[in-house]
Amino acid sequence: MDTAPTKGQYLEVLLRSPKTIFSTKDVSLLWGEEVEVAVRVRLNQYVKTGKLIRVRRGLYAKDKNYDKNELATKIYTPSYISFETVLGAAGVTFQYYSQIFISSYQTKEIEIEGQKYVFKKAKENILTSSIGIESKGNYSIATVERAFLDVLYQNMQYHFDNVRPINWEKVHEILPVYGGNKRMEATVKKLYDTAYPHT
Repeated sequence: MDTAPTKGQYLEVLLRSPKTIFSTKDVSLLWGEEVEVAVRVRLNQYVKTGKLIRVRRGLYAKDKNYDKNELATKIYTPSYISFETVLGAAGVTFQYYSQIFISSYQTKEIEIEGQKYVFKKAKENILTSSIGIESKGNYSIATVERAFLDVLYQNMQYHFDNVRPINWEKVHEILPVYGGNKRMEATVKKLYDTAYPHT
């Protein structure tokens, strides 16, 4: 453990990190500390003295300016930002949602400091597939095409306001992730045919 920080350096190691949210496990790795109890004790001390913020049990932030998308994917892992959060930003859906939508291994809605995080359950093989998932610094986010398919997988009747931003070639590349779902494939074809009627 030669690389472990000295007493005065523990906080500095966290503050220098590009992460804005830390799980206890993250901190253990950064500090080279195998005893999780010792890590928790030190973290609690930093919270008490106002040097760190506890945003949720087992999750800490440097300050109030933490990245909410980063927090969203730290609450449950594995997970990634998807659904209307991605589609709204790309102009595929016009309705504004203040919630952050996340694909995860369970369905749950959580509110932290006024921000709602909506988790939607996906099967393990979907959740762990990296096709159509991008890394944005400290969190993972679906591409427009992956988010489009995630939404369809949850609701085949979903109304998309504008499918023009979607790259249909990429859609077909990602589609097998959903396990050869024939209904889903038929719905994708129907949406494409409606958007681009054959002349």
